Amino acid sequence: MKSIDRKALVNRHHPIIKELNPLSPLTVGNGEFAFTADLTGLQSFPESYQMPLGTQSQWGWHQTGGSQYTLDDAPMQSFETNGRQVEYPFEPGNKPDIFHWLRQNPHRLQLGQIGLVLLTPDGKRIGIEQLEQTVQQLNLWEGVLTSEFRVSGASVKVITCCHPDSDQLGIHIESPLIEAGLLQLSIRFPSSTMVAKEWRNALDLEWEHETHRTDWVEGTAGSGTFERTLDEDHYQVACHWNEGEIEQEGSHQYRIVPSRNGHTFSIVLGFMPDSLELTALTFDEIRAASIEHWEQFWLSGGAVELAGSSDAGAYELERRIVLSQFVTAIHCAGSLPPQETGLLYNSWYGKFHLEMHWWHAVHFALWGRTHLLKKSLGWYRDILPVAQKLARDQGYSGARWPKMVGPDGRQSPSQIGNLLIWQQPHPIIYAELCYRSEPTQETLNDFADIVLQSAEFMASYAVWEEKEQRYVLGPPLIPAQENFAAEETWNPTFELEYWKQGLEIAQEWLSRLGLETSTEWNRIAELLSKLPVHDGVYIAHENRPDTFLTDNTDHPSMLGAFGILPGKKVDRDVMKATLLKVMKEWNWPTSWGWDFPMAAMTAGRLEDGRLAVNILLRDEVKNTYLPNGHNYQNAGLMAYLPGNGGLLTAVAMMACGWDDGPDIHAPGFPTDGTWEVRFEGLSKWI
Repeated sequence: MKSIDRKALVNRHHPIIKELNPLSPLTVGNGEFAFTADLTGLQSFPESYQMPLGTQSQWGWHQTGGSQYTLDDAPMQSFETNGRQVEYPFEPGNKPDIFHWLRQNPHRLQLGQIGLVLLTPDGKRIGIEQLEQTVQQLNLWEGVLTSEFRVSGASVKVITCCHPDSDQLGIHIESPLIEAGLLQLSIRFPSSTMVAKEWRNALDLEWEHETHRTDWVEGTAGSGTFERTLDEDHYQVACHWNEGEIEQEGSHQYRIVPSRNGHTFSIVLGFMPDSLELTALTFDEIRAASIEHWEQFWLSGGAVELAGSSDAGAYELERRIVLSQFVTAIHCAGSLPPQETGLLYNSWYGKFHLEMHWWHAVHFALWGRTHLLKKSLGWYRDILPVAQKLARDQGYSGARWPKMVGPDGRQSPSQIGNLLIWQQPHPIIYAELCYRSEPTQETLNDFADIVLQSAEFMASYAVWEEKEQRYVLGPPLIPAQENFAAEETWNPTFELEYWKQGLEIAQEWLSRLGLETSTEWNRIAELLSKLPVHDGVYIAHENRPDTFLTDNTDHPSMLGAFGILPGKKVDRDVMKATLLKVMKEWNWPTSWGWDFPMAAMTAGRLEDGRLAVNILLRDEVKNTYLPNGHNYQNAGLMAYLPGNGGLLTAVAMMACGWDDGPDIHAPGFPTDGTWEVRFEGLSKWI
């Protein structure tokens, strides 16, 4: 088969914005840092956008008021667990201030807002509605954003780019307005004080709160450093530009007035924690590095092309595939697991959800980019002692991975998160994917502790039920479908299958490490409860036979047992009936972005390619992919990267296949000739 013209594939999907789209700002970034821009290529008119225009990093975190509380201060509630009491920070109780402070802290910082100031000849500010002939293109092949428009009869061109290995933002502006003194640059710094008690907490920024300080330290001509202080936290923004003067407009607001000697102005802003120094680069160096990096990104790893398909949905699916690779490389490939909105803006206070890390990042391994998955896996080793203590404090062995966390790995008080369990096998899968990519002793050594400690917890969590001669999961637990009371939930379908897979892979790791396999793990994997069935279909969990009557909302997670997972405990006919019932009776508007690729993976394993692509392209609000490539959910969650990552995982599986799957080309796509699927550089799913 002829190789894919990757540049042509990518180039036909560059996002091009020609008018204000409040939901589709465009982003440049490198996995550790990202800058999201409006129609001007900067953050000139943030009030005109529904999606916040963020400047965020993996290192930029803050605690309001400093180090006020630890989890030892949190209110705790006891749950009866197989004859003993286990405590969780579940409700505010009589300590609501501590409960909410621990949920909100640490939170990710909005590092600054950089925008144009456009003026009329009499000095009045020009609004976004006065921009004309706007054309903005994000060149995916280069990682460079070019924004052009006219205002007051004059042209303006802004080029924005980010260095691939340094948190430096390069900006180049061309306009006769510079010489006329009618184009300037605004730099503002918001407060980080958290006051909201809801997860939709970062859409409004505070600017004049007195809990932060901004100091400008002048350097040589056309350079200097903003020194930011927020309680006990500090960071810096180093700036250097070609010609112009800086003026202070407020406590946290500055304006750079370019020299009127010409029509061009360039500035580089380097963002860094207080302990780091950056080697200052020029705009041209940043742009060249960006072009080289993104070209290499697209030329390496996997590619899928659907050109030539007669199905009307093929072009749109190809667009989603290309854009999802770009946005996940920016937002999901950093040194920490990503938050669900990546580096765009804060959701859940900027914290990341470890059950979602699978959806964000496993696709990297399937697309030949395992190194991007591995970047965040070192964090699990770093917090292993925290996870081990959490398990130990609750009376379990091994390591219990938390749910909603910041860099320190501390679990956040929650009425859902701390009783969730389906993130526990995730690190075993990450390690297995890394080993499949690089089957070396070094890989085994890197991830052995993570795999074995995860399995230790899983084994200690399962409880032997003598009467039924089986192992049971829960109660209490919250399953992946989160709308059940923990005390009334046991043996969820997906989690039972996942426990089996995780323990069996961990056994393989023991063998690879030259260690004796565990009789206990094998017994648990073999004697786990049967997957719960009612009226010929799989249900959410054993205690919910009326799933499809009263609880057909949120995630149809039972599908994941044969799709995400290989389904060793699954009856194919029962799963097929379950999938058809879900498609007919599920309340899809209540589902989430990753549910569509999950269901498509189930259809793929059942060898129904037509249904699989129909699910991926299903017309639902939460399956919307915006012009900027992001998976939209609702007004509070305008970008949902688990949807993007899930799409890439499903497509890789549908194209390249899965272990023990049919030996045919693109087994998860329709075989009736309406889809022409070309791919290269992909790996099979498990």
